[in-house]
Amino acid sequence: MKENNKTLLAGLAAVIGAVAIVALVGLFAIHPQKELIMGEADASEYRVSNMVPGHIDQIFVSEGDLVKAGDTLAHISSRQVDAKMIQAKAARKAASAQSRKAQGGARQQQVQMAYQVWQKAKAAEEVYKKSYDRVKGLYDKGVVSAQQYDEVNAKYRAAQADCAAAEQQYLMAKEGAQSEDIDAAAALVNRAGGAVAEVQSYLDDSYLIAPVDGVVVEIFAKLGDLVGTGSPVASILDDTDNWFSFSVREDLLQDIRTGQTVSVRIPALNDKTFTCDVRRVQAMASYATWRATKTLGQYDVKSFDVKVVPQEKIDGLRPGMTAILERN
Repeated sequence: MKENNKTLLAGLAAVIGAVAIVALVGLFAIHPQKELIMGEADASEYRVSNMVPGHIDQIFVSEGDLVKAGDTLAHISSRQVDAKMIQAKAARKAASAQSRKAQGGARQQQVQMAYQVWQKAKAAEEVYKKSYDRVKGLYDKGVVSAQQYDEVNAKYRAAQADCAAAEQQYLMAKEGAQSEDIDAAAALVNRAGGAVAEVQSYLDDSYLIAPVDGVVVEIFAKLGDLVGTGSPVASILDDTDNWFSFSVREDLLQDIRTGQTVSVRIPALNDKTFTCDVRRVQAMASYATWRATKTLGQYDVKSFDVKVVPQEKIDGLRPGMTAILERN
């Protein structure tokens, strides 16, 4: 009888256990647990690149340093740019001298010399005029031949032309350069000044400046390294511009929409929960798509990148921390 009772009790216990298991399964089926979507914290990172190729001759910061926007991070020396600056300054100096010459006109000695040449031409014209008048009177009386008259007439006309040309030369020297010459010289000055300004901008860009406040997380180059145009030299992390990034399958996107408010839990910050806004829901590349392994009954599921931004600054949050997006 005792053995039968033990068997009966064991069977009853097994039945009760089975019923309890079924009840628990049903309870979980009726009240499913929250689905957890894991992601990580991220922050804006700025790579500081150079505009001028050259050698790094100075680095003013180290990895982990706090910097402010406008701080100098490094300097790049370029002999080519230095040589171009020498050339540009020389061209500007020459253009300025040419412009001063055009604006100042001819020297007083040149004006005086042109005046003397004019006076000499006038004297010659007067002499030839007297000879012309005498020969013409004799020619009219038939004393001299036509050939003699033509020769004297030609010399007189030539003397008149020389005198007129000398007078114009004097007037030009007295008035100075034409307005077109002055404008052309001024244009050359402006062009040379622009060249100097352009090279100066390259020299200014040889100093790498921090674009934002942040932390220097990495320095890619060392002293003496040769870097080309656009090569990143340092990386600055702006830890005040934080967000969370989640990779979510499309079958879990029913309750996640742009502009929606969600809750994000950070295990590293004592499991605190923070209110955030969904800023972006964007399809990820094809390699992030879950592929079906069966030809029947399954289909491909695409993944979406969900960007979530906290409504307030979260103290202690660091890029790379695990974040959990809870769904009902």
